[in-house]
Formats: sequence, C-alpha cells, structure tokens
Amino acid sequence: MDILISGSIGYDYLMRFPGRFANALVADKLDKISVSFLVEDMTRHFGGVAANIAYTLARLGARPRLMGAAGQDFDAYRVYLEGHGVDTSTVMQINELFTASFFCNTDQENNQIASFYAGAMARAGEYAIADVTDRAPDYVVISPDDPAAMLRRVEECMARGIPYLFDPSQQVARLAPEVLRLGAAHAHMLMCNEYEWEVIQQNTALSLAEVTAQGTIFINTLGADGARLAVGDEVIWVPAVPPQVIADPTGAGDAFRAGVLRGFSLGLPWPTAVQMGHSAEPMPWKAWGRKPTTSPGGLCGALPPAL
Repeated sequence: MDILISGSIGYDYLMRFPGRFANALVADKLDKISVSFLVEDMTRHFGGVAANIAYTLARLGARPRLMGAAGQDFDAYRVYLEGHGVDTSTVMQINELFTASFFCNTDQENNQIASFYAGAMARAGEYAIADVTDRAPDYVVISPDDPAAMLRRVEECMARGIPYLFDPSQQVARLAPEVLRLGAAHAHMLMCNEYEWEVIQQNTALSLAEVTAQGTIFINTLGADGARLAVGDEVIWVPAVPPQVIADPTGAGDAFRAGVLRGFSLGLPWPTAVQMGHSAEPMPWKAWGRKPTTSPGGLCGALPPAL
C-alpha cells in the first residue's frame, strides 16, 4: 500500500539551564523583562509529527512517502530519513526559510521557557498533493500541520476519492469547527486521544454514532488504559501492550499511529492493528542516533496470541 503522510516536519532544540529561572526575575519588574540564560548543553532532535510517523512506519517495513514543508536546513534530515526507508521526494523544500523549529530551555526545577518558529510549515497550504507527485497515493494521513494545509488535504482527498486518516492531534484547538467536522465526517479513519475527542465533540456536535454510521473507523487512545476501537456498531476496548523497557514517552503517539497504519496496510483485523500500534509505542526516536531495536518481526511477535 502506497501511504503518503502529510504534516509537520521540524527540529527540536532542547537546552538545560543549571540554575533556576526564578532567580533572574524581579517580581515588580515583570513588565520590563530582559534576561539571558547561559545553558550548559544543547541537543538538536529530529521532530515533526508526520516525519515521526513516517520514520517509524518505515522501520516497520513499509516505504511511506512524506509530504510537508521544510526549509533550507532540511538536507541532513532528508539524508537521515531516506537512509531509514522514508521517501522524501514529496517534501516541499523552501530555501528562503528554515524548517519549523521548537526551542525549549529547561531549568533545574523543570520549569520551561519555549518558543516555536513555524518557518516553512506556514507555507504548507500553498501545495496540493497533485503539485508534488503525479502518482496518486492509495492512502493519505492528515496529521498536524498548518491549518490551511490540513483543510486543503481534506478537500483534495474528498475530491479525488482518496481515503484518509484524519489526525488533528495538537491542532485540534486551532482548527475551525467546520474544518474539524469536515475532516472527521469524511475520514476513513479518525484517531484522537481522550481530550482531543472531547474538543471535537464540543466544537462539532458530532457523536460517536454519527462518526461510525458513515463507515469511519474510530480509534480513541486512552494512555495506559489502551484504546477504544469503534467499527460500525461495535465498540472494542484494546488493552495496551506493557513495554519491555520503560522509555521516554516522547513520540509514542506518533509511533502508535505508525503501528496501526502498518497493521492496516497488511490487512490485519482492526484489533490486531491497534495492538500493533501499542507495541510500536516504545519506539520513539527523537534523539540523534537513537534507533529502535524492535524489528517488524519482533513487533508482531509481541502481540498477544488471542489477536
């Protein structure tokens, strides 16, 4: 199955300050802040939801295509992704801008000061799938991106009859109610966590029955409690798979999506595909050079026999 994953591509710059931010702030001068912190270390990590999903999906044996807007500093990232099985030919590289970047400084008490630079991502909505490839994908993942880009992907998939997974995730509060409703109402698959589902229901008045009545597969992640899977009139609770190693949870949600997509592309029953998602969660890869050790065969072997 030819899966195109659209969404954000970014870098995360993480710094650690060995003191307390509070010591540099004067309570009655907060209207005139001008401070600088000398950090003891900085690491740059590959990030972006679409890139995370694509990378993990490739590690599970697929060859996904990645679609997103990146900047002049994308070359090293492209080499890394291509080297691990991701097709980046559909990435739009905008050389007058930098790739979206998240800058976060954390002090010794885990207080954080952060900034986000949208960069090239802000122009993702200028491009349609048809602009970057003549070959229509079999399936599209619409993950968090510039809101205009997410709407454009939904409308294009609807117009061209391409089934898609709608995954508003971090952008659920930014998307207009009509965009949320449109994306959810016409999706082949809708995926969200508990909080995001509450926001979707509140902003669109959609019920679970309305979503599944049109054939949409609904997957609601519940953290350590597993996931709720709704297919037609049937609602199934799929338990989480306890990880063999307690890992940094960063990127676990993206890895879950990759696992589900791999199970779906292999034609597995939906409960098994969701279990594959849970099994993939310990595979986050945010750090430079960190590579998951779970092979596709090992992942399938981790599934309970009943599934």
